[in-house]
Amino acid sequence: MDHLLVLALFIAAVSVIAGAIGSLLGLGGGVVVIPILTLVLQIDIHLAIGASIVSVIATSSGAAATFVRDRLTNLRVGMFLEIATTIGAISGAFISGLLLGNALFIIFALVLVYSIYPMSRRMIAERRLSRRQTAAEARPANVPDEQPDRIATALGFEGSYYDPAAKREITYRLRRVPLGFAFMYIAGIASGLLGVGGGIFKVPAMDIAMGMPIKTSSATSTFMIGATAAASAGIYFLRGNINPVIAAPVALGVLVGSLIGTRLLERLAGDRVRMVFIVVIALTSVQMFLRGLGVHILGG
Repeated sequence: MDHLLVLALFIAAVSVIAGAIGSLLGLGGGVVVIPILTLVLQIDIHLAIGASIVSVIATSSGAAATFVRDRLTNLRVGMFLEIATTIGAISGAFISGLLLGNALFIIFALVLVYSIYPMSRRMIAERRLSRRQTAAEARPANVPDEQPDRIATALGFEGSYYDPAAKREITYRLRRVPLGFAFMYIAGIASGLLGVGGGIFKVPAMDIAMGMPIKTSSATSTFMIGATAAASAGIYFLRGNINPVIAAPVALGVLVGSLIGTRLLERLAGDRVRMVFIVVIALTSVQMFLRGLGVHILGG
């Protein structure tokens, strides 16, 4: 009993950190929770994914309301793209049951690596642009180089929010909606397959492909991931991959951490959010890939 209590408290503690990072980056916390459960605590990856799915729902519930109140979330865009992610999540949950643990580790690592390049490229491009602009000539944070497409215009995919870090109102209009919709289906598969909320695809898709500012992308992703995870949670439950001893402290810790992350997002500059994203993803992907190959760096 004492051992289970200590384990539950430890899982809850690290889940607070995971939840803060998850809501800060729009990832859902699974990017941090799953590596800790599998690499450090040696928990089966299928059970870790099941717990992460529950934590994703908790993250979305805890952080989404705050983002909506602060006008960071674009509800119209989120509800439209959720169609694709929900279908993808159900597909991913079925695929997960057919794969071995090592394959899931490697897929997890490759998915993480995917997200690094577009985010770092965007950050470098915006830094170069900011050096050439004066404060009076500053353009919106998403700096779109293309005109909004017809679908974005017809559906009213535009928005604005006040950025305390930049001390100005940020306005934006989206583009390439079909491309973003396709990425959202892939994000749904990633969520159902790996229990990561799909934010690693959602955030870059909205930020890079559709031209949405990074803060709005993270907030909208956080709003979407709960419904995406719920679509696949039932399948994991019926399969016996949701263990209450693991899932309960993960959900509680991530919920607390998500509330902390929402406060941090409002105060951090967009490029700092991306930098945290890149560092966390790079370190995690290396560990998960090695584990998939049978090399145990952490946890013996």
